[in-house]
Amino acid sequence: MKSSPLLLLSVVGASEAFSSLNIQLPNFFNFPSPLQKSTAANSAPNESELLSTIAFTANGKNANLATQSRVLTLVRQLETTYPPISTLLSDPNEAAKLDGDWFLQYTQPSEIDEATDDKWVAEEASEGDARIDTRQFNAAGSVTASGIAVDTSDGNVAKQSFQIDQSRVTNEVMTGIGQVTVSGTYRQSKKVPLRAVVAFDTVRIALNALPLTLDLSFLFAIRGAIKGTNEAGWVETTYLSDDLRIGRGNKGSLFVLTRERDAVKP
Repeated sequence: MKSSPLLLLSVVGASEAFSSLNIQLPNFFNFPSPLQKSTAANSAPNESELLSTIAFTANGKNANLATQSRVLTLVRQLETTYPPISTLLSDPNEAAKLDGDWFLQYTQPSEIDEATDDKWVAEEASEGDARIDTRQFNAAGSVTASGIAVDTSDGNVAKQSFQIDQSRVTNEVMTGIGQVTVSGTYRQSKKVPLRAVVAFDTVRIALNALPLTLDLSFLFAIRGAIKGTNEAGWVETTYLSDDLRIGRGNKGSLFVLTRERDAVKP
């Protein structure tokens, strides 16, 4: 259904916390100063190239292998040269840099067949204390949350909002049937400082055709009862500046978000 995005509701397996990205060799002789790293790179040189590379890819859905490879190279340059400060989630002043709205511009698998030795590898990927499975991400151009998947490739940019004071995250996207809102609480991982482990508890769909909002939050309650935990996945911030955020998810996804909604041509 091309004119409207596809909304799939399922409650099978552990899914991505937010799921819901072209590349050149890094300059190993251009080391950033400690100040640059502690401020999480206000604006790194490769940001603009990354944004231009992911433009016109329908949120990653139309990105070919060459584009995905280039994205991975640019992303790894940013991640390794300007890693976020390790206290990003534990220090309120640092965490404030995450606060507010972010717009999902691109998604793709964290790893492709042409990946190099410099590829990103998740530490403690299974996050055993939360019993979260790690699976390969294949649905570029979409976002998922605990079994709820929404296609975002038609130009409807998904919004993610952090409420740092409440340790809460909310994902919103307009679909063909209405606005889908999924939200939950998060905690800092005990094993990986930059990882937020998410427990979704709310999902609502405000229908376009009717003055009606469907509350499907019970799906999370059922899943939690079956799995023995409400923690549905994790998302790790691997790069952060004033305008751009890069993250990796527990199902093998890589995603790029911006502060400005229209920062990338769809």
